[in-house]
Amino acid sequence: VQLQASGGGLVQPGGYLRLSCAAHGFTLPYWNIGWFRQVPGKEREGVSCLNTNNDSTYYADSVKGRFTLSRDNAKNTVYLQMNNLNSEDTAVYYCATVDSRFHCSRLETGSSPVWGQGTQVTVSS
Repeated sequence: VQLQASGGGLVQPGGYLRLSCAAHGFTLPYWNIGWFRQVPGKEREGVSCLNTNNDSTYYADSVKGRFTLSRDNAKNTVYLQMNNLNSEDTAVYYCATVDSRFHCSRLETGSSPVWGQGTQVTVSS
């Protein structure tokens, strides 16, 4: 059981990136998937979550209107489209399984997440 995050990079302010979270060894549509980010010296922050029951999505206030979650079941992959990026979005981004809809709505993983490796997003001119 493994998650693989990719798609990070260097982008100018106002630019965009699309992160991918591919699942290996399990069927992604049956799992809630969240994105989290961390800046050195700060706690990991919940960014967004896709709930599998009804495909409801949750976003941190700081990214609402700019970030969008989607899922491609055929590719067993969840995507995070990030638009209008700014310097405060610079961080290492991780995807993870999320225990429940409750945890998804709170942008928390719950007690037993599977984490993908991080992908660095740097927003700089």
